[in-house]
Amino acid sequence: MASTTMRWGILATGLIAETFTKDLLVDPKTRDVHDVAHTVVAAASSSSKSRAEEFLRSVSAPSSAKAYGSYEELLQDDNIDIVYIATPHSHHYQNALRALEAGKNVLCEKAFTVNAAQAKRLVAIAREKNLFLMEAVWTRYFPLSIYVRELIASGKIGHVSRVFADNTRTNDPEATWPNTKHRMVNPDLAGGALLDLGIYSLTWIFQTLYTTQSTGSAQPPSVVSAVTKYPPTGVDERTSILLVFPRSADQGGDAHGIATTGFRASNDTDGKGTSGPAVRIMGSKGEIQVWPPIFRPTKTRLILTDGTTEDKEWAQPGPGKGSGWYNGFAGGRNAEGEGHGMFWEADEAARAIVEGRKEGRFESLDESVLIMEVMDEVRRQNDLKFPEKIETTDKISL
Repeated sequence: MASTTMRWGILATGLIAETFTKDLLVDPKTRDVHDVAHTVVAAASSSSKSRAEEFLRSVSAPSSAKAYGSYEELLQDDNIDIVYIATPHSHHYQNALRALEAGKNVLCEKAFTVNAAQAKRLVAIAREKNLFLMEAVWTRYFPLSIYVRELIASGKIGHVSRVFADNTRTNDPEATWPNTKHRMVNPDLAGGALLDLGIYSLTWIFQTLYTTQSTGSAQPPSVVSAVTKYPPTGVDERTSILLVFPRSADQGGDAHGIATTGFRASNDTDGKGTSGPAVRIMGSKGEIQVWPPIFRPTKTRLILTDGTTEDKEWAQPGPGKGSGWYNGFAGGRNAEGEGHGMFWEADEAARAIVEGRKEGRFESLDESVLIMEVMDEVRRQNDLKFPEKIETTDKISL
């Protein structure tokens, strides 16, 4: 089968854009992918053309890639097949809205939007214009995640009745982000643990208790939650969510999902595994455990009630040792030649466009909207609000 090369435009030039783009440009054969490939034809910075030029150099983009000093210029480039949106959560809706209106396919960073109303509006426009749209929940496309979902679907651990998922960072926020303008604690940027970190906890709950149900049988969960707010700015610093997924008796009855997140509690977020699993998927015949960090996990354990255990390591592919190539995120650096894992979602987006699909295989647009509705309900229960300018569905400039 001939390989199709997808032409990407990168909208924003921050840390996550750099990590994604470096992964994007890795030879897909290093991960045994032969049907799609990727190139970057343009990048845009909202601050200046020179910043976009600097970004393209830093990711070793092709010399032909164009640098733009505004997002509007990028969206008018006819050579772009798909736009990757890498701005803060607060800006996703406005940026994706403009990209879709410009007729571009879109891969938009998580959390998809600030609220469900915005997500619904984007989905409606994408469907109206027959464009591809996907939330960039990269973890769903890892071989590890596919393995876990297939284990559940096979019935090997029986009916799954309860899942715990935690994504917590050990930060001293006053010291780490003394400037309250930082995106993690700034309400103007939809800061807080829920949208930035909690999306991963909810991802594991949903992909194990919702996505794995037979088509048409899955129902939205009920939601009970608790939030501790960060005093200087009022965003959430710790959030706990109990979800109850209705299921019929022959499916094992109702299932419980417990999703927790925060940025002040001690937890093993560096992947050493010293704290044990951060995801536990508990069934009537056994349990699947996933080690942190749950956004980029590399270790699973299957434990069956008959005493069988199976440990698996899931190394990230890439150019390999001796390549002199490195990737990572926010100051962290993976081992030499080891990708970060963001290429898997890019491969899925490319395949969907080639095949004529308009959403991802492992998280439908309707499910992305449902997860936003869950986060809306958590915020409603705990009076967690953001400024109207980032909650609105109107088209405005930010």
